[in-house]
Amino acid sequence: MAIKKNRKSIAQKVVKKEKPRVTVKTSRASMTMTSPKGEYVATVGRRRTSTARVRLYPRPGDFIINGVAAGKYFENIPNAATFYNQPFVVTNCLGRYAVTVKVTGGGKNGQLGALTHGLARALVKMNPDYHELFRETSLLTRDDRMKESRKIGTGGKARRKRQSPKR
Repeated sequence: MAIKKNRKSIAQKVVKKEKPRVTVKTSRASMTMTSPKGEYVATVGRRRTSTARVRLYPRPGDFIINGVAAGKYFENIPNAATFYNQPFVVTNCLGRYAVTVKVTGGGKNGQLGALTHGLARALVKMNPDYHELFRETSLLTRDDRMKESRKIGTGGKARRKRQSPKR
């Protein structure tokens, strides 16, 4: 308790209240998963502005994306499992590999496409016979659509024409 004087020099009692501290206990171990150790094949997959760095381990294991299980990471996208498992289904090797992925950029759909592209590239690195199979299903094709860069003198837009003089 402290005494504070205001302009009229009348003493006032000022009580400082301490804010209650709230501690939330969360186990970090339940959120992150451990990545496998040993030899792996590393590739990069891209779609639009997303980039996926894929590591494919030649043994059964978990599917980890940015330290989280794949189902948990893409939980808001319907049928996401069919997309990221598609390279394994096409080659008939679902469950034979452990996968760790670091994904950056873009949105979740772009990241999902980048992941699929990177997985297809990794499987081709493991077994070159899969190349024609992935070409037919267009899993090795990179989607390169990105935002068009703005042009100077067009008012901040990419395709807007310059203003012509009125007279």
